[in-house]
Amino acid sequence: MRTERKLTRLDRVFARLDREPERPAHIDVPRMSRHRVVLFASTLAFYVAIVWAIVITSWLVRFDWQVMFFRPYQQWPEIHAFLDYYVVLGQRGPTAVMIAAWLGWRSWRQHTLRPLLVLGASLLLLNITVGAAKLIMGRLGPHYATSVGSNEMWLGGDIFPSGHTANAVVTWGILAYLASTPRARRWLSAVSAVVSLGVGLTTVYLGTHWLSDVVLGWAAGLLILLGLPWCEPLIARAETGLFDLRDAWRNRRRRTAPAPAAPVGAPAALSPLGSPAGGSPAGDEEPAVREPVAASRPPRPQGYLAPGPHLARSERTPVTPVGSRRPPQSDRVTRGTTSARPLAGG
Repeated sequence: MRTERKLTRLDRVFARLDREPERPAHIDVPRMSRHRVVLFASTLAFYVAIVWAIVITSWLVRFDWQVMFFRPYQQWPEIHAFLDYYVVLGQRGPTAVMIAAWLGWRSWRQHTLRPLLVLGASLLLLNITVGAAKLIMGRLGPHYATSVGSNEMWLGGDIFPSGHTANAVVTWGILAYLASTPRARRWLSAVSAVVSLGVGLTTVYLGTHWLSDVVLGWAAGLLILLGLPWCEPLIARAETGLFDLRDAWRNRRRRTAPAPAAPVGAPAALSPLGSPAGGSPAGDEEPAVREPVAASRPPRPQGYLAPGPHLARSERTPVTPVGSRRPPQSDRVTRGTTSARPLAGG
């Protein structure tokens, strides 16, 4: 008795994903609305305020030192091993690979390059803005601090703002930015906020960042996500250009591909055995049918093909060969004939 295969959980997940339409009729592209502009301006003002508070060595710098002397990794050592792995969610390499794999699958399903191009644009903006801020301000981290109570600015460090935190905000927030429904966007926004908040606090727990580094990293990542709609026209042009390059490459391959061989013409007629010089019998002459030679193929010697379909041996008509295969013998007598020499005693 034949039984049906039991579906696993992974099979059910892929079966559900297959219900998604391959080519969505409308892909929602976020626009730079007035609400988003207000949020962008507010986040930028907050960013500048944090930098100014550190430059003037305000109460925020004193609070950084208090948290550092508290040493959270010594207060709660039982969670140290878990947080060592959790902080990987903010590293640019592993997170970029995971997010790129998911967005690559979405691009293949939806027949569009926009998800991958948005991810590339966001990571490019992240490296430029956060990397430039790190090099310009040059703040040292808690493990390399030189003077208690100082802001540790312009000393050759690369800790301000936190790259782990900003990367967590951008890479996980890009999933919410590319969500296709408002409900999915709300849920993914909440998940990305929790992940980035946890990554930032984990760096403070491990003592690799000041608390102000983490706060500025949150602001830096949020600025990139809020400003992405300004990059959408450039992303659309880049997608169109890539598709045009693909089509041009395909057309070039078609032009350089070798031409298909010309079909073989009608087979040449075979003359019956015994006719003079291989031609037709006298009184029944017909023009010989020759094989047409294609213009792109070099001439070749004419071959004789079978006049009809191939038949099995049992269906063929037996043909008696004309003449003898033996060489002529002058001193032998053919059977059934009388000798021309006179008999002795005749």
